[in-house]
Order: sequence, then structure tokens, then C-alpha cells
Amino acid sequence: MPKPQRSQRAEAIASIVEKTNIDEDMIRALVHAFYDRVRSDPLIGPIFEARIEDWDAHLARMCAFWSSVALMSGRYHGRPMEKHAPLPIDAPHFDRWLALFGETAEEICPPAAAAHFKTHAGNIARSLEMGVAGFHSEIMKTGESFHRGHAQNIHKGVSS
Repeated sequence: MPKPQRSQRAEAIASIVEKTNIDEDMIRALVHAFYDRVRSDPLIGPIFEARIEDWDAHLARMCAFWSSVALMSGRYHGRPMEKHAPLPIDAPHFDRWLALFGETAEEICPPAAAAHFKTHAGNIARSLEMGVAGFHSEIMKTGESFHRGHAQNIHKGVSS
């Protein structure tokens, strides 16, 4: 009897796991270690602390989010842009979030997994930053970063 063919999604997931060894336990360790750092960070910690009342629920939601991102599990069903758009955040906050996430991924995960997470984190940060800028009626061009209250966004040296 022929072996059933796996779907393209199943193939993609299997390839990710084979190349990175990412699993739910690794995601949980990364998310929890990252948010421990976030909570004590002087720049972004207060923003999270002012808005998150139930950290256990938030961490569970973030584990589901990163499972969906890193493993295409489909566990997360939320709308992150709606949560982030009205926040008092701009480029320095996104840069700090990325730095903390990258440092944590490099410490918690093997190199291939850390690279996988960091690539996705960079894409997520850029998308959210653009969305937050748009919420404030600012249009970011490629390579620009969003600075609240500035008439002109700052160019990061990437051509449009």
C-alpha cells in the first residue's frame, strides 16, 4: 500500500523542525526568558507592565503566537496590530524589543533556531512599526523608522 503524501504545510513544518530543532518546549523557554527581560527593561518594561494584568495568560498567548510563527501550528488567533497601534511606542521601542529578543534567542536556542526566530522577529517588528506609524497617519518608506511627534521619519540607510 502506498504511503500517503504529506501536505505542503506538513512538509514545510517538518523541514523547519529538521533544520532548527524548534519544538513547543523551546518556544516556551524562549518566550518566558524573553518576557522576564522585557519586564525588567527600563524602556519597554513599563509599557508592558501598565497594560498586562494577567501575565500567565499573556505568556500562554505569546507561546501560541510564536508557535504559529515559528512552526506554522495555527495555534494563535489574534490581531496583534489592534493591540499595538495605539501604544505609546516608536522606533527606539521596536529596536529595544528586537535587541532583547535576539539576545534571548541566541542564549536559549541553538544557532539555527535562533536565526529562524530572529528573522521572523525582524519581520514582525517592521510590520508592527509600519502599522503603528500608519495609525498615527505617518507613512514609512523602506529603511525609515517611526518617531512619534517628528515631522520627518528618520532614514536608517536603506534605499527605497
